[in-house]
Amino acid sequence: MASLAPAAQRRPTRSLATILLIALPIILFLLSFLLGRYPVEPLTVIKVIAAQFLPIAQDWPPVVGSVVLDVRLPRVIAAMTVGGGLAIAGACYQGVFRNPLVSPFTLGVSAGAGFGAAVAILLFGERYATQACAFAFGLLAVAMCFAMNRFFRLNSTIALVLGGIIVGSLFTALLSLLKYVADPNSKLPVIEFWLLGSLSSVSTADLVPVLVVTIPCVAGLLALRWRLNVLAMGDEQARIMGVEVGRLRLVMILLSTLIAASAVSISGIVGWVGLVIPHFARILVGPDFRRLLPATLSLGACYLLVIDDVARTVTAAEVPLGILTALIGAPVFMLLLGRGRLGWA
Repeated sequence: MASLAPAAQRRPTRSLATILLIALPIILFLLSFLLGRYPVEPLTVIKVIAAQFLPIAQDWPPVVGSVVLDVRLPRVIAAMTVGGGLAIAGACYQGVFRNPLVSPFTLGVSAGAGFGAAVAILLFGERYATQACAFAFGLLAVAMCFAMNRFFRLNSTIALVLGGIIVGSLFTALLSLLKYVADPNSKLPVIEFWLLGSLSSVSTADLVPVLVVTIPCVAGLLALRWRLNVLAMGDEQARIMGVEVGRLRLVMILLSTLIAASAVSISGIVGWVGLVIPHFARILVGPDFRRLLPATLSLGACYLLVIDDVARTVTAAEVPLGILTALIGAPVFMLLLGRGRLGWA
């Protein structure tokens, strides 16, 4: 009976956490439509969105429909997609590498994507080209890490992380070179603003390719999340249990990288989300990846949505997302580190 008591006590806590993780994104999703310089009534927001699926008579001005559907809806979905995607990719990376200090940018994704965006801004100056190049070079950076690992016949996760540091440094140097030669009056400010992270100009057309990549990859991670528990036991134990460690690790890294590269391609570089949010989720639901990954997805979506709401309402000139996430993430991570909450227990 003594062993059953703690489990019985944990059930209400877990049920409450589950309800919170489901309800909070829905509440924040609806509240975010009410923020902005153009006021919109809550009931009108619901009617405008519901009218896309149900036969509801339009009794609101056309400008209200445009504000809700063309301006705020893409931005709200983008914030939740980027936040949730970076967070679940971070949790997966930490599980695969068995290291609580890695993030989606460990393998050089951010540096590669930043370089790709700078190339597109210099050569094309067009948003879709910037998005496509950021995605492509983010993947290229990870491919170079794996190629380096294979070329030098290194078969360890530590070697892969070190390869990420090398590749990230290389792309950072190339990015600095591009900024040095960029026109300081036109191209350089655009590059710098993109690197700081923003969702200010996201449209529905921008979202489509990101969702096409992100949704299947997130579904894949959620379907395989129980195998992360096996990986966490160590490679030898996982092999004894019949898991093909190398193939599983490759699939997990590939799915996480696709998610991270897609997020960066639409938002620019938004740091700390994939590093800090998994630790909060672990505190809330525990280290079991079957619960940890859905919780991380929910918290990450809520976190970046709130950050974006603050960024577009706190001042007349919008604050870049990367600045806010760094201002919050750095001290919070230091607090977690000081309290010894960076671990697997």
